[in-house]
Amino acid sequence: MNQLGRIDIFLEVARQRSFSKAARTLGMTGPAASKQVMALEEELGIKLLHRTTRLVMLTDEGSMYYERARLALEELKEAAAEVQDMKATPRGTLRINAPLSFGHMHLLPALSGFAKIYPEVRMDVVLEDRKVDILAEGYDIVIRIGALSDSTLVTRTLAPCPTYLVASRAYLKEYGMPRVPADLKTHRFVTFSLLGGTNEWRYKDSKGKTGSVRMEGHLKANTAEMMVQAALDGIGIALLPDFSVATYMKAGQLLQVLPDHMTSPPMHISAVMPPSRYRSRKVQLLVDWIEKACKAMPSAY
Repeated sequence: MNQLGRIDIFLEVARQRSFSKAARTLGMTGPAASKQVMALEEELGIKLLHRTTRLVMLTDEGSMYYERARLALEELKEAAAEVQDMKATPRGTLRINAPLSFGHMHLLPALSGFAKIYPEVRMDVVLEDRKVDILAEGYDIVIRIGALSDSTLVTRTLAPCPTYLVASRAYLKEYGMPRVPADLKTHRFVTFSLLGGTNEWRYKDSKGKTGSVRMEGHLKANTAEMMVQAALDGIGIALLPDFSVATYMKAGQLLQVLPDHMTSPPMHISAVMPPSRYRSRKVQLLVDWIEKACKAMPSAY
């Protein structure tokens, strides 16, 4: 038996504090397990275990070696699993959560393309604007607009997501084009209802000065599509992401309000994953695929 095999036996004996219990777990005899641990001790030149008739305990050196060896063996096993995963055809289920409007406009077409290339991967897709608990709800990938504060998760930035204040020509003709942020106090707004409370636009001007404006919604909507339509209909000024309004801005149907003031901090589209899921090849393949779709999205500028 090689040294890695003996280390595996030693770790099991240390965990169970018994040669006989470890041997049953490993499918071998107690004396055989004891012989392999003794051989490991001889190779290392240290005593790893205190042996009594009733109990097996780690020595000080054994305790240190146990922790280092346990971590190293886990890394080796994970590396082997990852290599095998890379060789295998991606299969299994991926649970995906994404914002409603972004999902309808850009994610679903990308997922359809992915499904054609990787037919053995089953996708369970939920589109909603609710903030989900990734770990508790068992999602593999969650697409988010904006930043996350949970450091236990793996976050990968896929693309920038500029957001603009926009309004229709008809609205601006009736209410006038704001020249400075203070002018917004007299205007009507279309706001996103799921944020709760009063909406706020935070900005930075061309000189780097920051500020914020409270936006009282004359019309509140729970999807970007509804907000876009309300802005097109001249109901008020809306704060919307580039992916929702780029087509209308290019066509001149929506105009940017205060174009020399940019939303701050800048927003991004990100994929968020539990650390245990991120190493999966099918997860990485899908995140790569979504990233390409994000970079191919039309932009207002």
